Amino acid sequence: MSDTSTSTSTSTSTSTTIRLIEPADAAPIAAHRVRDAEAFRRWEPAQPPDYFTARGQAERIEELLAGHRAGTVWPGVVLFDGEVIGQVTVGGILPQPHLRRASLGYWIATVAQNRGHAGDAVGLALRVMREELGLHRVEASTNLENLPSQRVLRRNGFTPYGVAHAAILLDGAWRDGLLWERVLGD
Repeated sequence: MSDTSTSTSTSTSTSTTIRLIEPADAAPIAAHRVRDAEAFRRWEPAQPPDYFTARGQAERIEELLAGHRAGTVWPGVVLFDGEVIGQVTVGGILPQPHLRRASLGYWIATVAQNRGHAGDAVGLALRVMREELGLHRVEASTNLENLPSQRVLRRNGFTPYGVAHAAILLDGAWRDGLLWERVLGD
C-alpha cells in the first residue's frame, strides 16, 4: 500500500471526490455523526459517546492512519465541493498475491444523500483499490432492509452472494446481512 495515496481521485460526472482521511477531518465528521445519529441507528452499531466528539474522531482517525501505514486499511473521506460529506473505507486488506482482497464500507451525511455521492465515492474507491492498492476482489455487506446502499453497490458492479444470519447487532437486535462481491477489472 502506498503512503502517498493522498491525491484526490475525482469523478468526471460531479465534483464528488475522495482522499485519504486527515486529522483535520475530525470536526466535520463529528458534526455529521452527531446530526445523523438517529438516522444511522438502523444501519450502524451503537457507538460510545466520545465517537460523536471531535476528540473521539481524532483518536479514531489516528487509529485508521496507523492501519493505513500498516497496509491493512485505506481510510478515505468523501468530499463535495471540498467539504467533507462522508467516509469511504477499504478495510481488512489482504495484499498477499494469492488473495489481494478487501472489504468496503461507506456513509454519506444525510444533508448530502440522494445526489449520487455514495455511488461516485464507491466508484472512486474501486479505482483506488484497483490502481493504487493492486487488489483483485472487494466485498461489502448491507442490512437486508438497506435498499439505497444495495442500489449503490449494484450500480458499481457488485452482486449479492449470500446472507450472513444474525451477523451484526443493530438497534438492539441481531440482524442479517446481505453479502456482496465484485471482482475488480470485471
